[in-house]
Parts: sequence; structure tokens; C-alpha cells
Amino acid sequence: MLTFDKSTTPAQREAIQKIVGSVFPVQWGSFKTAEGDIDTWRYDKDTAVATLDGGKSGEIRLKRFAGMTAEPIVIRNLPYWGVKRHEGFVLMPNEVEAYRVGPKAFEYKGTNGFMITWDMTSNDVAVPAAGK
Repeated sequence: MLTFDKSTTPAQREAIQKIVGSVFPVQWGSFKTAEGDIDTWRYDKDTAVATLDGGKSGEIRLKRFAGMTAEPIVIRNLPYWGVKRHEGFVLMPNEVEAYRVGPKAFEYKGTNGFMITWDMTSNDVAVPAAGK
């Protein structure tokens, strides 16, 4: 499930789907899109929080894993799917990770988690062969 914020334009949705297809180059058993209000999206070195429809539809709350210092634990130089560049995996186990709507709803608490920030350009996306 790929959920778009309600304010996302059709052109932005199309671009995001192309990016997702490049980052996760797999054949999905099913792939659907939905929309909602992504009303919380914030992070700092200690926490990351995102909610969908005020947490009614989805929620993730991550808390920094305690290391030897006050700085986050970051794993660098580890490949991540189709991403060419990223800033490293910031280890942040979840307090809650939930998708609360539909037949595949779930909720996990206290499982492993991470935050990753990656970047890409149009040169990173494979161009389909002619006729495809």
C-alpha cells in the first residue's frame, strides 16, 4: 500500500510511484494506492513520528537506540534496495508501528526499526527500453 497525502497532485503521485518502483525493484503480489492526511511528520536525533489521519489510519513512533554517547547509532555503507546514496541507517526501535485500516491492518510494538534518508536524481532511475 502506498498512501499519498490528500494534497499530493496527480503529477506528484505519478513521480512518487516511479521513484518507489526504482527504489523497490520487485514484483509485488498486489499493489494499491490510497490517500489520507499525513498530519504529523517530524524527526530529530532522538525520535521520529509520523501519523496518518491523526493516527487512526496509521502511525509510527521511533525512539533512538541508546548507544555509548548521546549521538544516534548509525550504520553506514550498507546497501538499501535500489538506493544509490544514503546517509546511513539510524537505529531507532519502534514504540509503535501500525497500519490500522483494511484487511491487512497490523500493529507492532517494540520491534526493530530504523530511519534512513536517501537521495536520488533522474540519472538514478532506469529508463524503460523502447516499446515497454
